[in-house]
Amino acid sequence: MQNIDELIARYIATWNETDRAARRAAIEELWSPDGVYTDPMAVAAGTDAIDATIAAVQEQFPGFTFSLAGPVDAHHDIARFTWELAQDGAEALVVGFDVAVITAEGRIDRVHGFLDKIPTGA
Repeated sequence: MQNIDELIARYIATWNETDRAARRAAIEELWSPDGVYTDPMAVAAGTDAIDATIAAVQEQFPGFTFSLAGPVDAHHDIARFTWELAQDGAEALVVGFDVAVITAEGRIDRVHGFLDKIPTGA
């Protein structure tokens, strides 16, 4: 299995990739074909739905970028990490905590997301 820190960094990078073709290629490389992303506001099953979910978040928060907000903690086939969504130099508008389940081949199979801070009205 590849380095988990690298895998999660690439996962975060897909959320920032605005080129549709590059984002789709990254998703297909990182995720298992039947992967599922779930958070309190979305369930995306399969690479098409994951891609559409990322595109929708980018549309909702134009000019914002995701970043890791601390170290990745991992063991066996799971990793947990905190992320932030912010504009350059600004306080994070959204903060979340994800748990990723990784396949034996080193691909993301599931992400269980939790939202710790969201804007009012979101």
